[in-house]
Amino acid sequence: MSTPAPVLLIVDDEPGILSLVARFATGLGFDVRPHSDAIQALATLASGPVDGALVDLRMPNVGGLDALRVIRDAHPQCQVILMTGHASVESAIAAVKLGALDYLSKPIDFDRLRRLLTGVREDINRRATLLAQEEGTARSTALCGIIGRSPVMQELFGLVRRIAPHARTVLITGETGAGKEGLARALHELGPRRARRFITVNCSAIVESLFESELFGHVKGAFTGATDNKKGLFEAADGGTLFLDEIGELPMAVQAKLLRTLESGEVQRVGCLQTRKIDVRLVAATNRNLRAESAAGRFRTDLYYRLNVVELNVPPLRERREDIPYLTAAFVREFAARFQKPVERLTPGAERILAEWDWPGNVRELRNVLERACMLAERPVLTEHDIVPPARPSSATVAPDISSQHPRTLTADIREVERERIVEVLEQVRGNKRAAAARLGVSRRTLYRRLERHALLSCFSGVH
Repeated sequence: MSTPAPVLLIVDDEPGILSLVARFATGLGFDVRPHSDAIQALATLASGPVDGALVDLRMPNVGGLDALRVIRDAHPQCQVILMTGHASVESAIAAVKLGALDYLSKPIDFDRLRRLLTGVREDINRRATLLAQEEGTARSTALCGIIGRSPVMQELFGLVRRIAPHARTVLITGETGAGKEGLARALHELGPRRARRFITVNCSAIVESLFESELFGHVKGAFTGATDNKKGLFEAADGGTLFLDEIGELPMAVQAKLLRTLESGEVQRVGCLQTRKIDVRLVAATNRNLRAESAAGRFRTDLYYRLNVVELNVPPLRERREDIPYLTAAFVREFAARFQKPVERLTPGAERILAEWDWPGNVRELRNVLERACMLAERPVLTEHDIVPPARPSSATVAPDISSQHPRTLTADIREVERERIVEVLEQVRGNKRAAAARLGVSRRTLYRRLERHALLSCFSGVH
């Protein structure tokens, strides 16, 4: 499959130069997007990726340096070259400080422009190659779709591969949202029972009085409402795998019957004297410390030791932060496809927020944050303002000093930064919302929504 031509945005209010440079860049293999109006050009940034840009320094409405800021905010990887017929040392220094690739004086030296654009193309190809290699590495190190390149996860994956063909009872421990069910599915997929059923039971979601009937079944007339014989989940999973999530929620009476089933390989339906043979791999998971629970008398010690033939501990996400970029890339691809959004990547600032957040909800919380961001995304690049982690737990459950470790990751602080930026830009453009939206790299409709969210509409109601 051929690689698409890199997109080059050209912005110049002189029609002759715009046409000449556009033809030249097209000849070098770029997909050229020429614009004589800077505001119109910046409004197109949300429609797709931009790999490079040639921007005139002096234009009506929006200057080249302001355009440079907006382009770099929207597309951090974009290489921007400024052009000017009024070169000065001060403007050149300002351009470089803002991240411009180079600064060309008019009349344009086309040999130099050729070298610059060729370098841009080579840089694009190099990034694409590295990205493909990283994606390939992530896929090759994944386990049944579970992403984990960190050493601790690779060690866990190796253990799963070794025990999957043999272990009949496995206990998976780890915090909520760490990925315990995914690991249980991997055990099933890598074992000899992969062609049979994998049944999941959330023990915390079953009404206590129905536990025994749900797991082991019942016969007609066993209790009020038992109008027919019913097969339990152990029988339904015969030959396959039964996954008991949050097993620490099992009532003590059911724990005793579960222990008998594991020891004998037989189930007894409620109200029935006969037993039935079953062949089930049992995988149990919990976010509790079952050893401590059994010591406190809340979980049977004999059942704990029977379950704990092999224990797999899934580390929390904060202890394997090197996995966050790969999980992020996978989730962004998934949700961009689901919501049909052109989201491709995150800004460095957004990546920093994800890398520094403690993730008390682990992989599930990261997934939820990115699902929300992609659902609401209006541009190909997710920024700091798009990444809003959930509010931290109350101080009763979190040590007092944790909330001060990463202040930029807190929702309130992020919104305050957003509000200050909007006010700053509006003051710079004297309340002109069209120019402010262009500087911020958002649509006017989005700007109005943010003004309303921050109670700023009345403060800047004069100019539209």
